Amino acid sequence: MQSKSADQSRVRSVLFGLAYFVVGAVSSALPGATAWSDQSGRIWRLAAWAISGLVFATHIGCEHFRGHNSPRSIALHVALAVAIGAFGLAVSATAHSLVTSHYRPAYLVALVAWPAIIAVPAFLIALGLSAILARLLRR
Repeated sequence: MQSKSADQSRVRSVLFGLAYFVVGAVSSALPGATAWSDQSGRIWRLAAWAISGLVFATHIGCEHFRGHNSPRSIALHVALAVAIGAFGLAVSATAHSLVTSHYRPAYLVALVAWPAIIAVPAFLIALGLSAILARLLRR
C-alpha cells in the first residue's frame, strides 16, 4: 500500500505539470510570441521561461517542505511534472498540426521525445537543487 505522502506528491506532480502546460500554451498563443526576431515575441518567451522557473522552484520547495521527501524523490517528482507539461505541449502541437493540415509523422515522435528530452535535465537540476536545499537546512 502506498503512503498518503507519495499519493500527494503524485497529485502535486500532475498539478505542476498542468501549470507548465498552461504557461507554454498561453505564452505561445500571445500576439507575436512565435516570432523570436520580434521584440514582443522575445519578451513573451523570456517571461514564460521565468514563470516556468518559478514553478520549478516552487515545486521543489513544496516537495521538500510539505512532502519531506529525499532529494532523489523530489527530483523524480519534479521531472515527472516537467514531462507531463512537455507531453501536453506535444499533444497540443500535434492536434494543431492536424487542424491546420500541416501534420508530419515527426509530431508522433515529439509525443515521446519532448517529455524525455526535457525530463532528464530537469531531474538532474532538481536533484542538485534539492540536495543543496537539504544540506543548507540541516545546518
